[in-house]
Amino acid sequence: MPLNLQARCVWGLLVLAGSGLATAPAAAPPLPPIRHVFIVMLENQSYETTFAANSATPYLARTLAAQGALLTHYFGVGHYSLDNYLALLSGQAPNDETQQDCLVFSEFRATAGPDANGQLPGSGCVYPPSVRALPDQLEAAGLTWKAYMEDMGNNPAREAPTCGHVPVGAAETTDAAQIGDQYATKHNPFVYFHSIIDDQGRCDAHVVNLTQLPQDLGSAATTANYVFITPNLCHDGHDDPCVDGRHGGLRAVNEFLREWVPRIQKSAAFRADGMLLITFDEAGTLGQVGSMACCGAQPLPGARFPPGLNGPGGGRIGALVLSRFVKAGTVSSVPYNHYSTLRTVEAIFGLEPLGYAAAPDTRAFGSDVFSAAVPRPPVR
Repeated sequence: MPLNLQARCVWGLLVLAGSGLATAPAAAPPLPPIRHVFIVMLENQSYETTFAANSATPYLARTLAAQGALLTHYFGVGHYSLDNYLALLSGQAPNDETQQDCLVFSEFRATAGPDANGQLPGSGCVYPPSVRALPDQLEAAGLTWKAYMEDMGNNPAREAPTCGHVPVGAAETTDAAQIGDQYATKHNPFVYFHSIIDDQGRCDAHVVNLTQLPQDLGSAATTANYVFITPNLCHDGHDDPCVDGRHGGLRAVNEFLREWVPRIQKSAAFRADGMLLITFDEAGTLGQVGSMACCGAQPLPGARFPPGLNGPGGGRIGALVLSRFVKAGTVSSVPYNHYSTLRTVEAIFGLEPLGYAAAPDTRAFGSDVFSAAVPRPPVR
């Protein structure tokens, strides 16, 4: 039975069990019939800061948390940024260059074939076509995806407005923000896969500037099944102060979320069958605490450094899930990480888990997150 059909059957059995009409043992994580997944990726904040009582982003920590499910033990998988983004998209563990955010947009140099966990040993930035990413899976299943990058192409001399990256082998030019263009390639994981960038038309159509999102949200038909949103280096909390002198950090995150989350929530796709995940790439500090991990996270075989540089992971960051299938005010302490998110998305859409998303200790979100009853269909 396909994974998505199996998950829907289990979800239906659980709902019937709750109503007293039927009981059955759960054979798979109880995932509701979600058909549109939205991910907003933010930067460099620890759970203890983001969701503190005096948080500088009260819209996320209080307003949105009261509407959805707060995952208090959600962890990054490494340091610094790029390796976490790649984990979300492919299940590949940090390597010696992705851990350093790939200051040269280099080819990945494999030292052996893929291992039993789907990990390609070696080092480098742009993975060969043999390494599949989530977009490849989605398209093969007849599903759609789109990535929205704030500021990409604002300075066309620096990067293109679609599929923006330097030539393979060139030094990175977007690591630091510019006034008017605060796009960073290291926060755009889609361009690190030859399977995506080698088809220029495909990449241009799918990896676009954030300004295109409002139009695409206009109807469910024009909203992709999988939507990935990366704010610029100011709005994602990475810089503080920002290059143009504005305040950054969590205050900038608060402003960005207040503008964009309501747009997503009001869209037809989200209201019908959507899920929005808001999280951060890694904890804001290094050291033992900032490099904590969960879920049996493993390093890449042969890597010189552990994923967290000083430990096995990227620290405790927390995450928030919003959906009609989530009971407002839910709090879950079940351990999750970025591989868990990838596994959840793949399970929702009936796809086989990639890389470490398939690891035995990596679980998809379960009934601790999706605890709301399935809404009844409208009477015709």
